[in-house]
Amino acid sequence: MQNIRNIAIIAHVDHGKTTLVDKIIHATSVFRDNQESGDLIMDNNDLERERGITILSKNISVMYHGTKINVIDTPGHADFGGEVERVLKMADGVLLLVDAFEGPMPQTRFVLQKALELGLRPVVVINKVDKPNCRPDEVHDKVFDLFYNLDATEAQLDFPTFYGSSKQGWFNTSLEQTEDIFPLLDGILEHVPAPEAKEGPLRMQIVSLDFSSFLGRIAIGKVIQGSVSESEWIGLAQEDGKIVKGKVKELYVFEGLGKKKVTEVKAGDICAIVGFDKFQIGDSFVDLENPQPLPRTAIDEPTLNMTFSINNSPFFGKDGKFVTSNHLKERLMRELEKNLALRVEPTEDANTFLVFGRGILHLSVLIETMRREGYEMTIGQPQVILKEIDGVKCEPYESMVVDVPEEFASKVIDLATQRKGDLHIMETKGEMQHLEFEIPSRGLIGLRSQMLTATAGEAIMAHRFVDYKPFKGAIPGRSVGVLISKSQGPATEYSIAKLQDRGKFFVDPGEEIYAGMVIGEQNKPNDMVVNIVEAKQLNNIRAAGKDKDGNIAPKILFSLEECMEYIQGDEAIEVTPNFIRMRKKVLSEEERKRIERGAKA
Repeated sequence: MQNIRNIAIIAHVDHGKTTLVDKIIHATSVFRDNQESGDLIMDNNDLERERGITILSKNISVMYHGTKINVIDTPGHADFGGEVERVLKMADGVLLLVDAFEGPMPQTRFVLQKALELGLRPVVVINKVDKPNCRPDEVHDKVFDLFYNLDATEAQLDFPTFYGSSKQGWFNTSLEQTEDIFPLLDGILEHVPAPEAKEGPLRMQIVSLDFSSFLGRIAIGKVIQGSVSESEWIGLAQEDGKIVKGKVKELYVFEGLGKKKVTEVKAGDICAIVGFDKFQIGDSFVDLENPQPLPRTAIDEPTLNMTFSINNSPFFGKDGKFVTSNHLKERLMRELEKNLALRVEPTEDANTFLVFGRGILHLSVLIETMRREGYEMTIGQPQVILKEIDGVKCEPYESMVVDVPEEFASKVIDLATQRKGDLHIMETKGEMQHLEFEIPSRGLIGLRSQMLTATAGEAIMAHRFVDYKPFKGAIPGRSVGVLISKSQGPATEYSIAKLQDRGKFFVDPGEEIYAGMVIGEQNKPNDMVVNIVEAKQLNNIRAAGKDKDGNIAPKILFSLEECMEYIQGDEAIEVTPNFIRMRKKVLSEEERKRIERGAKA
């Protein structure tokens, strides 16, 4: 067992995890010399490559000096903490990657805390020492303080540190540049303990799953005790305590970027088992004669919820393949199997489901994935989950860190305090101001886009969930109203030009719109219904092209997350494979007025 090492790479978003994994893959010659590989090898789905973040944890294995190193690449964003919490169970050590300029960030703290609680042995890697203004020694001291604050053990506090640059492909125990990353790989062999080879009946927990159209569902996990062989009859211990008997049809271990078929896997190695269909993440494979299931992973509670319902706009079914409530329900149930931090509850309306998640990004990635698969749906405004603790109404709070140029610091503080945020730390980092706030999760919804506007796009913002604390009262929402379409049809240049002084538009001339759709932002606080499908009436004197108005401002383009943060309680988002449209929940103007009168009465 001495020749296996299981390591997880953890870090804040954008600190260079996936680039480091690329360098490990290249340094250990996983690819042939003439084989094309490209960059960000592990971020292999389209959404990860587009956003430049890791969303799903992945396994690879490399051989170095006769030792097999199983590497687990984990997400860095706290919204995907559910992924991190379960896959860390496969590791015996962690590589904590920290940016030499930014130092430990909120999500560094989040994933490190989970690793230390599991008793994993840390190796600290200070990355990007080639950046200007970097401060590796100061960052090293901050990492030590972070370990101390997280109640690390004496052994964990005695962590080895490596310095270098993933991009340039070198790491060393000092700041002296080397030719390659072999000093880091030597450090992994030296400092990360080999997995314990526990004798006894089989114990293996399923922490991840895969699917193959040939093999069906594949269970992935680390064999904690005993061994498992191909064609062996074993038990699957489920959540309700039942043990289901089944046969191991095929058995795989990870090799390079793929899997290799084997006949037996012993304790300490990570493997994939084929042969069981009805399993969930958290279930255990056990010996039939002496079953000893492993305790299930406790996942942090979700903090946000949103309604997912069928698309009921006039453009229903024009764009997507999956449009019914049954399609929606089946897809959400399928997501629950692998997305542990997600929860789905039915509502009184059979066409609507309440979906709970870790944050805006967590839910938007699910919506974006479903939309690309051909689903149409209507999404409601994100709401934070309130709890009653000891008779007191409480809400989730987050720690928010903002790095911003000094001249914009006062604007950031003003925006955060308007949303009930308290400033705890203010210090100078090079040319930047480093600000730390404690703020209700409600206050974060819509804050990022406001902050980027106020700081000319210079603010770098990150946050993580802290705890539930007493409710802080009303938080001001959107300060302006919206422009709502009065009728259905293509938007005309003539009508948009006439209404330019009323606000900014979200649609271009020629775009198909419908009554009740949000088509722009009003300059004033109230909503306004406008007709932008009206065409110019031409008579026999005027020439058709004479009055073309070329002074129309370009439309404001919103991403899915920006739409989720922008809408109010009476609004929704229509999501289809090719369009994202904001709309009023009640499309009819008369109906909206009737509801308003009823609310006042």
